[in-house]
Amino acid sequence: MGSGRSGLRAVAMDWVIAVGVAVALLITGLSEPHGATGPDLLGFALLAAGGLALAARRRAPRTVLAVTGLCAAGYQAAGFDVPAVAYLFAVYAAVRAGHRWFTVVASVAMLASLPAAALLSGLHDTGQAFAQARGALQIAWLIAAGAAGEALRQAEFRADAAERTREETALRRADEERLRIARELHDSLTHQISVIKVQAEVAVHVARRRGEQVPDALLAIQEAGREAARELRATLEALRDDDTAPPRGLEDVPDLVERARTFGLHATLTVEGQLPDVPAAVGRTVYRIVQESLTNVARHADAATASVLIDCRPDTLALRIDDDGTATPTTVPPAGVGLLGMRERVTALGGRLRAEPRDGGGFTVQAELPVDRAS
Repeated sequence: MGSGRSGLRAVAMDWVIAVGVAVALLITGLSEPHGATGPDLLGFALLAAGGLALAARRRAPRTVLAVTGLCAAGYQAAGFDVPAVAYLFAVYAAVRAGHRWFTVVASVAMLASLPAAALLSGLHDTGQAFAQARGALQIAWLIAAGAAGEALRQAEFRADAAERTREETALRRADEERLRIARELHDSLTHQISVIKVQAEVAVHVARRRGEQVPDALLAIQEAGREAARELRATLEALRDDDTAPPRGLEDVPDLVERARTFGLHATLTVEGQLPDVPAAVGRTVYRIVQESLTNVARHADAATASVLIDCRPDTLALRIDDDGTATPTTVPPAGVGLLGMRERVTALGGRLRAEPRDGGGFTVQAELPVDRAS
């Protein structure tokens, strides 16, 4: 929106300059004795057209340079001894846009055509025609206009280069920070999760060798340890390589619901409509919302059942997770990191999230994510 406003300001400024130059040229032309004959009216029209053409100097600098040059030669031929001010503005704009050689060639042609135009007016002899041409467009003015355009072009180039350098520095620092976080996660979590996973697997193995029944809680710990190890590896890969995304998505939601049953939770999954091919970011967000919601149900809700509903609409993927836990509107739990993470993910995709207790008891998480079919 800010760039749009700046663009409108630039267009408005171009028109102000164009109208101002046109008015100045007309006033200069009117200060000379001219009548209402055809050539005089043509001269006034060329004066106005040369100035107003400057409104397009940013969009088509070479075209404006040609138009202002032809207008200047035209009103000189019509007998108007008016400086080629509009052409100087066009030279500045063309050089600023990087069209230096085109401007040089056009200016040489312009300097050569002005004496001929003055001669065509029939008001001057050869010497007077060359003097009038020099007065209308001096080489010093051309050099000054071109130098100003080139100076500003170089300044803008240096500013762009400095901006690119800042962006590259920021990206490099972000990469370094990602690698640091990856190292910290690896050093602080990988060992502990591996120990939990190995200990759970050993306990399950020993129990089975003894012919004992393996407790469901121990099996759940074993599976959770394996899943945590997979998730941690995927996260570390994503941090180390920005092009590597975690491999979990919409198609993995049924596995989440199945694992929730190992915690003793009666979890169900309902899909209304046909699962679409959604962007990877949408699929990951759905997976994380279901994962976080079912984990919170198992940890905090004291619930026996949970239901996951995925509603596939034409341009929206709607998600709803309900449980029959003890949460009520009068006992709203504080928003934890998991809920904040869900909200940030959904908001980043342009969606909406609602997570709150229900009047009849239990907790509901609802999310609506826009789906771009072209993705």
